Amino acid sequence: MNEYTPREIVAELDKYIIGQHEAKRAVAIAIRDRWRRLQLSEELREEVLPKNIIMIGPTGVGKTEISRRLASLAKAPFVKVEASKYTEVGYVGRDVESMIRDLTEISINMVKTEMAERVREKAAANAEERIMDLLLPPIKKYAAAPQQKIEGPSEVDEEEQKLKTREKLREKLHQGKLNERMVEIEQTESAGMPMIEIFSGSGMEEFNIRDMIGNLLPKQKKKKRVNVKEARKIMEEEEAQRLVDMDKVKEEALRRVQESGIVFIDEIDKIAGRESGGSGPSVSREGVQRDILPIVEGSTVNTKYGPVKTDHILFISAGAFHVSKPSDLIPELQGRFPIRVELKSLGKEDLVRILTEPKNALIKQYMAMLETEGFHLTFTEDGIEEIAVIATQVNEQSENIGARRLYTILEKLLSDISFNAPDAETREAVIDRQAVRQCLKDIVQNQDLSRYIL
Repeated sequence: MNEYTPREIVAELDKYIIGQHEAKRAVAIAIRDRWRRLQLSEELREEVLPKNIIMIGPTGVGKTEISRRLASLAKAPFVKVEASKYTEVGYVGRDVESMIRDLTEISINMVKTEMAERVREKAAANAEERIMDLLLPPIKKYAAAPQQKIEGPSEVDEEEQKLKTREKLREKLHQGKLNERMVEIEQTESAGMPMIEIFSGSGMEEFNIRDMIGNLLPKQKKKKRVNVKEARKIMEEEEAQRLVDMDKVKEEALRRVQESGIVFIDEIDKIAGRESGGSGPSVSREGVQRDILPIVEGSTVNTKYGPVKTDHILFISAGAFHVSKPSDLIPELQGRFPIRVELKSLGKEDLVRILTEPKNALIKQYMAMLETEGFHLTFTEDGIEEIAVIATQVNEQSENIGARRLYTILEKLLSDISFNAPDAETREAVIDRQAVRQCLKDIVQNQDLSRYIL
């Protein structure tokens, strides 16, 4: 686990997310506490539980992005789920334990990719030898007794000549001169069998017939012709998968899930109970909460890779809480989310900063994309400010979707430029206040039109 201090974590998040300092501090402390816990004695370590967080704020203010960037920073398995997608046990739908199974699958893929990278060099060398064997089959060596076969000078010369030819071919391979030469390769595939998923209603493992039968299925070899460049990629991948120890992958992946996994539960306000006389939809909402509770408290979930203990997984939940409030959650669940942070709505100044400051700022993305066509796009300060003004205005007039409104406005603003860029005679455009107003004035002035388009 990376040993970032809370201040360093906030500084890293600041590169991608504008404002919301309180939320950044809360998640930074939660991640640092994980590192602190691992420094404790084993006996005390098991007693220290993660400080789960509820983020309260409207859509588009950075709740999901903070959690995702945090997981990337900590190199931790991360899964985002929506609370409203789950149903109480006994109803048709996904059971809540599936969030842990999804997290485990992500961790397996993460560790498998890392381990494949470690053996990439050896895999590339093995793949190269396989390619060489296709281009020039190796000399067959017969295991005959000396009295049965005595190598003569001509056979030795033939072998030396073949070795020289092989090295010349290898040199051409390294130079890329053989990339387009066609070769025939064999790929191993499982025997054709439909993927049948079986879902139980009692929280048991989701599985498929292929998993159950596993290696009992016969393997089929399929031949196909590809060029050397493509064959090399395929063989490198096959060799990397062969060199990876899956037992170690499972062991490390399960450890990461249990020690550093992060589950982001969005729309938790949608399952907050409301007074309705104890019947109807609120009963199901409360049922989902009660199903989530043991996972957040700490329980063991069975996955196809082995049991996963959820005691030390960090849970970050989020919701707009326009209609309900955190206190509408059942008391036991409230108690498992001790940290509450409120994220602020975004104003014009925030939107200007979002457009320009982050490393992945939208304007930087659009400029870089069009630059690939040799088209130079420039935004003036007053043009950027006008985009932020319109985004703020539309958010106030209709549904407030925060920074996500910028995507819609920029797409509308730049659609003609993006379409014409490959063929345009003029290879540059300047987006200033006048250009923004000219393009969007009719839509902004017509609230009904604005509601549909922006």
